[in-house]
Amino acid sequence: MSIYKIAVIPGDGIGPEVLQEGIKVLNKMAALDASLHFEYTYFPWGCEHYTDHGVMMDEDGIEKLKNFDAIFLGAVGYPGVPDHISLWDLLLKIRKSFNQYINIRPIKLIKGAVCPLKDVKREEVDMLFIRENNEGEYAGAGDWLYKGQENEVVLQTGVFSRKGTERVIRYAFETAKREGKSLTSISKGNALNYSMVFWDQIFGEVSKEYPDVKIASYLVDAAAMLMITDPKRFEVVVTSNLFGDILTDLGAALAGGIGLAAGANINPEKTFPSMFEPIHGSAPDIAGKGLANPLAAIWSASQLLDFIGYEHYGKLLLEAIEVLLVDGKVLTPDMKGTATTSEVGDRIIEVIESLSLKLA
Repeated sequence: MSIYKIAVIPGDGIGPEVLQEGIKVLNKMAALDASLHFEYTYFPWGCEHYTDHGVMMDEDGIEKLKNFDAIFLGAVGYPGVPDHISLWDLLLKIRKSFNQYINIRPIKLIKGAVCPLKDVKREEVDMLFIRENNEGEYAGAGDWLYKGQENEVVLQTGVFSRKGTERVIRYAFETAKREGKSLTSISKGNALNYSMVFWDQIFGEVSKEYPDVKIASYLVDAAAMLMITDPKRFEVVVTSNLFGDILTDLGAALAGGIGLAAGANINPEKTFPSMFEPIHGSAPDIAGKGLANPLAAIWSASQLLDFIGYEHYGKLLLEAIEVLLVDGKVLTPDMKGTATTSEVGDRIIEVIESLSLKLA
């Protein structure tokens, strides 16, 4: 039996509600396979913890997490706690401490999901964004000079190391090669004459090692336009931290909405745990009301299954989401339904059971 130790951080707002459904489906997958077992340890970190203790996570939190196989995160952020504190002192702290330098965001229009674009076929929206996750514009480098004075100056410095840039680009090339897809790099080399010129240069260098991978390169503003006007040209995409953050939210809108958006923060070497999360935020206005859409958390559970080597169960879980969406009877209000968060999770379990019987 393979026992996987999962650190669970429900977090804020709707985080606990949606994560509960993600864990529900993970346990269902384990019930289908005697070789698979999950052990969960819960950590009550987040904005409420900050309000009570003055810190987003325990001082030795990173040490507590380091021996887990994966981290399952609900959501971070709540009114009263500044966003830069909730982000930097929990989510980004984990990403950086555990060298989770690859962020994977699938932008896939699955069956039953509604795309706002007209005359676009479902298979034309199928992108895999690979975003640099530790450096770039989110490196935290900069300064704040002469605070409160008329000559106040703020510096926010993007950090692009050769090692950090090359490893994410190489990871993207390996992914494109393995899946037999094209790779598109997105930068802004015309205006950012140091960082993005450097990015483009390294993309060109690494591309020479992968002559069989079809490549393209776009400026970020052009890419945003093309994602809407011609989404089929994007298959595997590699980009920097900031650009990836922005464009994947645009992609989520194309692929059925933020309620279906999942993300994985990967340490490819597995020397540290990787982290899986829905990216819809904490939505405090609907917290505790049973209105939250759990499908993004369930999709991130699928990513977790993929990462630990159970890709067939990850695929089965995505098929279950498709069946639920096509059926359209058990959906939360954001998807024009009347079901509760837990009812959606329960329906996913029923679909998994049905699909697994057909595969048996």
